[in-house]
Amino acid sequence: MSQILHRKDLSNLLNEKELKLFSKLQEIIKDLNKISNLTRLIEEDDYWISQVYDSIWPFLDNKKRTFDKKKLIDIGSGCGFPGLAFAITHPNSEIYLIDSSEKKTNALKKIINEMNLPNNISIVRDRIETFAHIPKYRNYFDIGTTRAVSEPSTVAEYILPMLNNQGLGILFCGKWGEEARQKLEKSLTILNGKIFLSKKTKLPQNKGERNAIFIKPTKLCPNTYPRGNGKPAKYPLGI
Repeated sequence: MSQILHRKDLSNLLNEKELKLFSKLQEIIKDLNKISNLTRLIEEDDYWISQVYDSIWPFLDNKKRTFDKKKLIDIGSGCGFPGLAFAITHPNSEIYLIDSSEKKTNALKKIINEMNLPNNISIVRDRIETFAHIPKYRNYFDIGTTRAVSEPSTVAEYILPMLNNQGLGILFCGKWGEEARQKLEKSLTILNGKIFLSKKTKLPQNKGERNAIFIKPTKLCPNTYPRGNGKPAKYPLGI
């Protein structure tokens, strides 16, 4: 199925302006890929399904009412998914894209300059284990996202300290089962959070199953978390 047909497939989910912006983003990343090798998911199915659709589907229900005019942090943003996808579909949002890779944050700065989106977008080169302990940003965000970063019990430790009392964390993951749920629930008990909702979809063209796990704080996360560099991934709380 061609790239153009995928644009048509998404036309019931995205307006023409959004489709054009995603096409522009694709071309910018293609150019940057020639020198930076940011992602292999940039052609046809890989881009329109595995990047664009996979980034926007958890936000499609009550798209504007629930998610508009929010402050979002995308942790481990890479080449900008899902953070930039959210920026395109929610132009009134404030976006922070954080990644520890200088190559990726430099690329994100070039992308932002060329895209000229109306959002207030900040690019942060830092580890989330450090950034989360900056008082200005702790408990600051309405939405926190991670995609293809680590297992849910680890990324929960990254996200919850960033959320305000009414905030919502969205964990993108592949397969999701009872064992993973139990591990995440153990982590959330320590972090003062809870599972609010889980959604599942199958990507078109047999691109696989996707789950989005929505988490919320029950009260402010203890100041101990996230732990120091590498510890959340090496020693997940839910184990």
